[in-house]
Amino acid sequence: MKRIFVIIFAFLSLSAFTTLNGTWTNDDAHSQLTFTVSHLGIADVTGTFNDFDATITSTKPDFSDASIELKAKTASIDTRVEDRDKHLKSPDFFNAEKFPELTFKSTAVKKTGKDNYKLTGNLTMNGVTKPVTLDMVYKGTVENPMSKKQTAGFQVTGTIKRSDFNLGSGFPAPMISDEVRIKADGEFVQ
Repeated sequence: MKRIFVIIFAFLSLSAFTTLNGTWTNDDAHSQLTFTVSHLGIADVTGTFNDFDATITSTKPDFSDASIELKAKTASIDTRVEDRDKHLKSPDFFNAEKFPELTFKSTAVKKTGKDNYKLTGNLTMNGVTKPVTLDMVYKGTVENPMSKKQTAGFQVTGTIKRSDFNLGSGFPAPMISDEVRIKADGEFVQ
C-alpha cells in the first residue's frame, strides 16, 4: 500500500510539473499584437499584425524565468485602411519586401510584483535591432474546458520610438507620433 501511494504521489508530482512548465505557444484565435500612434496630435490610429507566432519557455509555474520569442510577418499589418497598409509595407516604413519579419527575443524577465514583470529584450524591425523594456502581466493559468489543455494568459504593454528603427523618417512627429504604444494580449498553450 505504501508503495502504491509513493507511485501515485510521484506520478501526480511529475504530471503537475510537466503540465505547468515547458514551452508554450500562442493560441492564434485568442491572441493579438497591436500598436497605436497619434495622428496629427489629435487622434489615435491603431493597427495589428495578423500573422505572428510567440513562444514562452519556462521551468517555473509563475513564469519568473520565462524566455520569450516573437516573430511577426510585416506584410500582415492591418489598420483597416488598404492604402495606409500598402504605405506601411513600403520602404517608407516597414519595407516588408526586404524585411519580411519583425522579431523580439527576451534577454531578461524581472519580477516587479505578484504577477507583474519587466520584460527586456531585443526588438528587430526594418533591419534595426534595439533593446526595449516592456511591462508584462501574467494573468494566470487555467484548463481550457474545450481543449482540456493548460492555458496561460499574458498581456505585454509598452512604448517604443519609431525613429529608433528608421520607420517613417520622412514623416515628422507632429504628423505621426514618434512614440508607438504596443499592446499584446495572448493565450498560450503547451
